[in-house]
Amino acid sequence: MKKDIDFGKVEGIAFAIIPENEGTIEEEWNVYLVNLKKEFIEGIIIASSGYGYLDGRKVKTSTLRQFFDRLESNEFIKVEMIEKELFSLNNEFWISFWVNGNIFDKRYVFVNESIKSDYFTQIPLIGKRGVMIK
Repeated sequence: MKKDIDFGKVEGIAFAIIPENEGTIEEEWNVYLVNLKKEFIEGIIIASSGYGYLDGRKVKTSTLRQFFDRLESNEFIKVEMIEKELFSLNNEFWISFWVNGNIFDKRYVFVNESIKSDYFTQIPLIGKRGVMIK
């Protein structure tokens, strides 16, 4: 059972949401997984969903699941596109991965209205501005 597994503390892993073609008609937003660790990570499973209130109604998006074999040290990978309309919800990314035979697990949540230019920072390795949590 999950309660019997000793998950180590996750460090050096970040999620970033970055606008591409900002301000144009083709503007899109992408979610990236960033590995700032000195080791590669492997067996990566990411479950993403949104939840909260939209127009006064409680809503929950469907859950998307992704699998990536391996992400090298100081590398990043695009996980998915995200619709701007979902920024008023809490956007959750739950990740599990392996490092040196040990499993790690962490939940990252971009709280509602936190994905906006007021909170932009320079995203390491990617070289673009966006919102990042580690």
